[in-house]
Amino acid sequence: ATAGCLLPRCELNSFLWTIRRDPPAYLFGTIHVPYTRVWDFIPNNSKAAFHASSSVYFELDLTDPYTISGLASCQMLPHGENLQDVLPRELYRRLKRHLDYIKLMLPHWMTPDQRGKGLYADYLFNAIAGNWERKRPVWVMLMVNSLTETDIRSRGVPVLDLYLAQEAERMKKTTGAVERVEEQCHPLNGLNFSQVLFALNQTLLQHESLRAGSLQAPYTTEDLIKHYNCGDLNAVIFNHDTSQVPNFINTTLPPHEQVTAQEIDSYFRQELIYKRNERMGKRVMALLRENADKSFFFAFGAGMV
Repeated sequence: ATAGCLLPRCELNSFLWTIRRDPPAYLFGTIHVPYTRVWDFIPNNSKAAFHASSSVYFELDLTDPYTISGLASCQMLPHGENLQDVLPRELYRRLKRHLDYIKLMLPHWMTPDQRGKGLYADYLFNAIAGNWERKRPVWVMLMVNSLTETDIRSRGVPVLDLYLAQEAERMKKTTGAVERVEEQCHPLNGLNFSQVLFALNQTLLQHESLRAGSLQAPYTTEDLIKHYNCGDLNAVIFNHDTSQVPNFINTTLPPHEQVTAQEIDSYFRQELIYKRNERMGKRVMALLRENADKSFFFAFGAGMV
C-alpha cells in the first residue's frame, strides 16, 4: 500500500484509550477507509482489546438495514422535489457535466479485482450516485467528494468500522450504537441554502480544477491513511474525516466568501464534533454505569475521540 507508515512499529501511537474500570472498557478511534489499508498498522493491543470485549458499540449500527434506509431517506429532498427545481441553472448544468465525466471515467478507474468481482461500472455508478437528482444539495456535495479515482478503486472492501461490526457479529459479541440516524443526518440538513450553494460550488470548482490538471488536491484519502497508520493524532485532516465534511477555508477566497467558509466550518465543528462528543460521552457513561459487569469496546471516528 502506498500510504503505509515509515516509522518503526515502536514509535507508532495507538488510537486506543482504556477507561479504567473492572472489567475494562476501551475507546478506539476508527477511520472511514477500506480496512485493508490500515489493518496491518493497527497495533496488537487494539486488536486484543477488541477480542477481549464482550460488547462492541459504534456511532451508528451500519449492519442494520433500518439505519441504512434511514440515512438514505434523510438525504432526500422533501415533497418529491428534484435538484433541477432547487439549484441555479448554471450550477445544476456544471454538476450534471461533472457526473457525466465521472460515469465516463469509471470503467478506466476500476481495478481488475473489482471487475473480477462483477462490479461493472454502471452498477458501481448507480450504487454511489443513483438517484442523485432527488438528493438534497449538501449530500450531493459530499457524494461529489467521494467520486475520485482513489475512492472508486477502494469500493467493494468494507470500511474499518463496518469491518469491525461484521467481525463483532461473527464473534457473537453484543453490538450496539450510541447515535440515532437523525442525529448524524439533521445537522448536515441544517445549513442554510446560501451556505449549501457556496459549499457545492466550491466543491465543484475544486473537482473541475482537478480534472483540468490545474490543481493538486489539498489533502487526499491517501494523506488521511498515512496519518492514521502513523498514529498522528494532531493531523488537521482528522477534524474533518468523521463527518466526511470538506474544509472550505481557503486564503484565496474573496473576503465575503471567507466569512461564509468560516461560518460553515464553525457550524460543522459545533454540530458534528462538540455537540456530538458531549451527547455520545453521556451515552457511553450511561452504558458503563448500567452494565458494570460487562467489558466494552467503543469504536468511534478518530476525529471524535
